[in-house]
Amino acid sequence: MIISIASGKGGTGKTMVATSLALSLADKKTVQLLDCDVEEPDAHIFLKPSFSHREAVSISIPKLDEEKCSYCGKCAEVCAYNAIAVFPEHVLVFPELCHGCGACSYLCPEDALSEVNKEVGILETGQSNGIEFIHGRLAIGEAMATPIIREVKKHINQEQLAIIDVAPGTSCPVVEAVKDSDFCLLVTEPTPFGLNDLKLAVGMVKKLGIPHGIVINRDGAGNSQLEEYCAEQGIPILLRVPLDIEIARLYSRGINLVEGMPEWREAFTRLYDDIEQIVLARCEER
Repeated sequence: MIISIASGKGGTGKTMVATSLALSLADKKTVQLLDCDVEEPDAHIFLKPSFSHREAVSISIPKLDEEKCSYCGKCAEVCAYNAIAVFPEHVLVFPELCHGCGACSYLCPEDALSEVNKEVGILETGQSNGIEFIHGRLAIGEAMATPIIREVKKHINQEQLAIIDVAPGTSCPVVEAVKDSDFCLLVTEPTPFGLNDLKLAVGMVKKLGIPHGIVINRDGAGNSQLEEYCAEQGIPILLRVPLDIEIARLYSRGINLVEGMPEWREAFTRLYDDIEQIVLARCEER
């Protein structure tokens, strides 16, 4: 099963939920945790894995041989990202805009474009408390996170439980991380900002056709509008984590919730059981 942990906004506690769920289940199941928040991964702070493998992540970008180029402009026409501009006697390539699709070199009638690798980040794998840990990190100055997310997700073992810690928001990297999940757990907080961004995240997972439920973090801090919205939309609230200064202290010291407060292990185990029942019920409906 693949469970993605997402949110409409940052700071809601996604990583706390993802790492707590993984640690609570590690003695019952073979668990993978994949940190796909590659612009600012932080799950390793709480799991403290021992890394055993590191590799570069690259994309293919075009390299022009102007002696062969006829300046026909077909490469620029096919590029959906405006990474190539063709002038009467000159061609400009913008590597930072290239998505590495390869269409320009494939369609070039003069064979003037070849592909070279450009490193955009790294991927690391390791172990932590019996959990297989994989994360990626986008290189400084690079704009595209999706190639690294794809590489991280290639390590998913369909025979195991894979928990994906997703970046905040609803942008392309978030969609790339969430898609193909069996269930998406949306972490939010009972504030006007939390509710507004939760609505965007719910719209995203509905568009992707992924069953979903809610974790309310800092429960008790706001008003009832969040619960009213969930009731109206028929979205189950699967876990509530209260506004608790001790939880905040643990988090600020890089200590996971279920390690600092072991009584929470049972709650996260029940959370997984509830998710499993929802997924099985959806499979039976199909």
